[in-house]
Amino acid sequence: MAITIFQDPFSQHGYGMDPWMWGWGFHVGWFFLIVMVAFWVAVILAVILLIRWLVISTRRAVRTVKPGDSALEILRMRYAKGEINKEEFEEKKKGLGY
Repeated sequence: MAITIFQDPFSQHGYGMDPWMWGWGFHVGWFFLIVMVAFWVAVILAVILLIRWLVISTRRAVRTVKPGDSALEILRMRYAKGEINKEEFEEKKKGLGY
């Protein structure tokens, strides 16, 4: 049996090597395609969720202290949130000159 340039050299032995075959007759077909698509969908979804989380967390950080806020307003916000107690508030307020 002669092998021509247009013939697959493995086809004469029964070893199919078409695009849907993996090696010596292990047919992965649609299963491999579905797994590959699911993997890339998961990767893209993870990147989108990561970007969304970063944007939301950055907006929250910017929203808490505005550039125009005075030191006294920031001190009042910290006291209102419970980050500092009454004594610390009064002490820092005196330090600011109020």
